[in-house]
Amino acid sequence: MDRTGIIALTKGSRYRIESMETRDRTKVTKGVFRGYAAIGPDDAIVIEMDESHTELKGKLRLIPVHVVLSVDVMEHVPEETPKSEKPHTMYG
Repeated sequence: MDRTGIIALTKGSRYRIESMETRDRTKVTKGVFRGYAAIGPDDAIVIEMDESHTELKGKLRLIPVHVVLSVDVMEHVPEETPKSEKPHTMYG
């Protein structure tokens, strides 16, 4: 894994996210990043939870970005680069 090339969360990658649950406790979420969502005016990270969450395995958890304390990259999947179409010649 190219550690210097990771600059964004990529769909399909596995992460361990620690977020604020209460003022005194944190919540750990492990799973696959599925994208971003909006919760009212706030952005959230969408994680499909793994087997470490027992009965919640496969469910989606939305974590508001402003409560994220740390993100550990467990398995990085490179971002797919969009295939650019061949430029078309225009005549005027």
